[in-house]
Amino acid sequence: MSRVGKKPIPLPQGVKYEVKGNTVTVNGPKGTVQTHLPAGVKLEQKDGQIQVTRQDDDHAAVHGLARALVNNAVEGVTKGWTKDLEIVGIGYRAELKGKSTVVFTLGFSHPIEYPLPTGITVAIDPKQTKLTVSGIDRQKVGQVAAEMHAMRPPDPYKQKGVRYVGERLKKKVGKTGAK
Repeated sequence: MSRVGKKPIPLPQGVKYEVKGNTVTVNGPKGTVQTHLPAGVKLEQKDGQIQVTRQDDDHAAVHGLARALVNNAVEGVTKGWTKDLEIVGIGYRAELKGKSTVVFTLGFSHPIEYPLPTGITVAIDPKQTKLTVSGIDRQKVGQVAAEMHAMRPPDPYKQKGVRYVGERLKKKVGKTGAK
């Protein structure tokens, strides 16, 4: 039995789910999230909780996955998901252009404009060095944060670039002089 798959998903007040074919639609106070439900897995509601069951042991590999996907959707429509980034480097910054574009200045000869997908919002602090990516779809929030991180990954020598808050970097030593 999958340890993750066995855990029930708490269904908060105001959250409803609907299964159509292999798609689960979760509605909540923050919006609607659709997620894929693998074949061989069913959802049952008992005592205000969702229980994920599988048909047989052939579908054991996707049992925990299905539970995690539905749980992420339920959590997204109630609390939402956030990812924090920080920009380190002299002259490196980010600013919002309108509500749907983030403009990065990362030491290149040109600023980089990043259009935000629907359902994703970015908050930038007044110093323009900390970003908070937020939304209700966990996969989309993580993907946007990863694309922003990839624009200028942290340099192992000077530690400059776009990094996740709390990301630990291994600093490398530069060249040593000839003796």
